[in-house]
Amino acid sequence: MELIEESPHRYRIPAHGAMRVPGVVFASRALLTDARQALQQVVNVATLPGIVGASYAMPDVHWGYGFPIGGVAATDVADGGVVSPGGVGFDISCGVRLLAADTGADAFRRALPAVMDGLDRAIPRGAGPGGVWRLTGPGQLERILSGGSRYAVEEGYGEARDLTRCEDGGAVADADTGQVGPRARERGLAQVGSLGSGNHFLEVQRVDEVYDAVAADAFGIAAGQICVMIHCGSRGVGHQICTDHVRAMDRAMPRHGITVPDRQLACAPVDSPEGRDYLGAMAAAANYGRANRQLLSDAARRVFRRAAGVRLSLVYDVSHNLAKIESHPVAGPGTDTVAGAETGNRPTEGERRRLCVHRKGATRAFPPGHPDLPEDLREAGQPVLIPGTMGTASYVLAGVPGGGAFASTCHGAGRVLSRHQAARETTGAQVRDRLEAAGIAVRPRSLRGLSEETPEAYKDVTEVVAASEGAGLCRTVARLVPLGVVKG
Repeated sequence: MELIEESPHRYRIPAHGAMRVPGVVFASRALLTDARQALQQVVNVATLPGIVGASYAMPDVHWGYGFPIGGVAATDVADGGVVSPGGVGFDISCGVRLLAADTGADAFRRALPAVMDGLDRAIPRGAGPGGVWRLTGPGQLERILSGGSRYAVEEGYGEARDLTRCEDGGAVADADTGQVGPRARERGLAQVGSLGSGNHFLEVQRVDEVYDAVAADAFGIAAGQICVMIHCGSRGVGHQICTDHVRAMDRAMPRHGITVPDRQLACAPVDSPEGRDYLGAMAAAANYGRANRQLLSDAARRVFRRAAGVRLSLVYDVSHNLAKIESHPVAGPGTDTVAGAETGNRPTEGERRRLCVHRKGATRAFPPGHPDLPEDLREAGQPVLIPGTMGTASYVLAGVPGGGAFASTCHGAGRVLSRHQAARETTGAQVRDRLEAAGIAVRPRSLRGLSEETPEAYKDVTEVVAASEGAGLCRTVARLVPLGVVKG
């Protein structure tokens, strides 16, 4: 395929064949090494009915199910635009939550071993069942699926301020729990309040450097401060919902006259019965994911309070696997831009349309002044939380005016090695020893899990963040480094 470099951090794949729009890739040359499979998926996504603007890829792009991970695509609901479960992924509402402690690293250092031991005992993790909250039955699960973090807080697992600092106020509207099948419910009953496995983690971190003091102050973080970052999603509930609705859409596509180049892009019009059913089930899984992170936050707070006398306050909680109905200005035919995005140096304008915005391995990054942001964050822009790899760093970013790609940016480092490849490269014991030699306390569920998540399995998160900022998608607020890692 033809890949045209338009600027140091922006590449274009011209529309060809069945593509309805071009592909636009935000990256550096180094980050695109071995990205051919993912770029073919960018091309495939550009064929979806109703797609507008472009099929976008973030700097951490890599191969995924149907959509690339790091893919963003929006479809026009009024023009037959589709929703595709592959554009969300199996871990619906997988996301990141950041909490800030009322202490600095120097005062906290002595308490770190006790805190890590406490977290090791308190945080359920691994691929199977087990969670912070032992539900009494289907009734409680129903309320989690419909109420998300709000229900968890009502039941005493948090504080009211948590909801104002969570995307969507802690719960996605329009959840249709009737579209959550029996197998998804069965899996969800035993897993709420757990990390899961893979790249999910809870990290104790220190704010290493602040680049935007005004935004950092608004977010509630400062240099030297202790933070806790939680990365997890909707566990078996989300996985099963994706599985069930991909099958339903695959069966329905002929009835809607839709063909796709990859069956993993199975889709249906947003306003069709299949589209509405999936969005309702997806919202229910998203609420499960929000409640999951809320419960883990509460467990971490209890450990910090007991072991160190430290209080944790929520900075923000945001998902990076979701499809949402949003209103965005869309530029006219023949251009890949949305209003505020750059064509050369000139912003384009367009008609505001109701869009289904798929962000898979990509984070919403609303600009300053956006009405959906909490009042105390509106002037600074939306916090964007970017987890790095064990032993490296994580970042806090902020949305910017005219960021493009429907106000989206990267979500993390992005894999370059499969889990099997990573495990062949090193052992879990070697990874543990290397981290502990660097002063990072490690509490893994298994050594195999550590080897699969070795830092070499990922792109350089600092380069990903630099490319995202260089492309005009966000700005960097702070850099955080790990002091302790709890892994699934």
